[in-house]
Amino acid sequence: MIILATIVGYFVVLLLFSKLTARRADNDTFFRGNRRSPWYMVAFGMVGASISGVTFVSVPGMVTVSAMTYLQTCLGFILGYIAVAFLLLPVYYKYNLTTIYSYLKQRLGRRSYKTGASFFILSKMTGAAARFYVVCIILQRFVLDRYHVPFIVTVLVMVALIWLYTRRGGIKTLVWTDSFQTTCMFTALILIIINVIGQLGMSLGEAVDAIAADNRSQIFEFSDPMSKQYFWKQFLSGIFIVIVMTGLDQDMMQKNLTCKSLCEAQKDVCTYGVAFVPANLLFMALGVLLCLLASKEGTPLPTTGDELLPMFAATGHLGNLVMVLFTIGIVAASFSSADSALTALTTSFCVDIAERQQDERLRKRVHIGMALVFVLVILAFRVIDSPSVIDAIYVMCSYTYGPLLGLFAYSLLTRRGVRDGVVPYIAIASPLICFAADLLTKNLTDYRFGYELLMVNGLLTFIGLWVSGVKARTHRLNN
Repeated sequence: MIILATIVGYFVVLLLFSKLTARRADNDTFFRGNRRSPWYMVAFGMVGASISGVTFVSVPGMVTVSAMTYLQTCLGFILGYIAVAFLLLPVYYKYNLTTIYSYLKQRLGRRSYKTGASFFILSKMTGAAARFYVVCIILQRFVLDRYHVPFIVTVLVMVALIWLYTRRGGIKTLVWTDSFQTTCMFTALILIIINVIGQLGMSLGEAVDAIAADNRSQIFEFSDPMSKQYFWKQFLSGIFIVIVMTGLDQDMMQKNLTCKSLCEAQKDVCTYGVAFVPANLLFMALGVLLCLLASKEGTPLPTTGDELLPMFAATGHLGNLVMVLFTIGIVAASFSSADSALTALTTSFCVDIAERQQDERLRKRVHIGMALVFVLVILAFRVIDSPSVIDAIYVMCSYTYGPLLGLFAYSLLTRRGVRDGVVPYIAIASPLICFAADLLTKNLTDYRFGYELLMVNGLLTFIGLWVSGVKARTHRLNN
């Protein structure tokens, strides 16, 4: 009941934000926030929106499997955000885009444009559903099962809450609710860490020394190139993960495009890009502390890393205060990513697929429709069995975001055109080839693809576009 009361109270605050920000809202407010958002508010809110409930749950538990090697990927994120700020944002602001895939229409053609938007909708729907699934399943397992509430009811209610406070103000509301949710998330994280340190009977300095001395605090892996944790695999993948999952993602870029100018948007992206390393370091430090606490109390570690933090925090093991803090943290992280995903999906469908940007009636219907599809995908995701949801998301994105990487790289780095009609087939063939290559390497060699599969996928799309492309002058004549 404590967890349920916390969620209800938290949701009431979000509704108040929605009411204050959605006055006289129209489609321009919903899609672009009237281009009046303060850059520092966007930057702070984007930290929470990018972290999501998956990070809150999965990253602390990752130390039980791969130590702190995920920070190698986070270091790559920094260079990725610099690339987004100074390579992609100038293009988006130059063309005054509402959705970033409109650029593909101007540069390559109508079918390329539709292909890019379609892959985004597929990628975002599956990725956001996987993230939100984490929250729903934890609430179900630790709270609602004892009241015999069906899982489908849990999902329906949670998604309905998100739809309710985003339905009018859209992206303008999210800029402000994300800042509130980021504040809640990090306050909860820091207070949980302090509580765990107290349970261990340590001072802050002793806790830092204990974390540094633990073998789960290893960050760098240079010894085994075949390992998924090998530094250059993780670091380079981190760069490209950011480029595609932020720079080529309407969900992430939609908030950045609400800034008043290009300069402010660049400050926003660089600021929250740097913040990811210390943020994830805090989550992993909490994971090590929880392992030490489990060892001290003789508690066996869970079979999957995703259950490490919930095992202590959601069961009341650390007291009711930590239970409330955990609830606030995970709900804040999850709502801040799911609400923006729902808004971005609505925007992309109305602007890119239907091409009816000014139709408010259509926008309201699509918003409801996307919420319903979101529910169905969450329910379908329950059948996926993965030891870590964050790994599952990155693997899915390697297949679905790869064609977007290839399309934008080809558009920005070359002056060649394309045969627009063959682009959808190239974009579908590339992930299929990658999937086949992944199966073959598993069966025939010792090599294991990790996050670098994204780069291979993008490269195959780029090569396909180049081979089937046309010279710039011919492309202009055909269009």
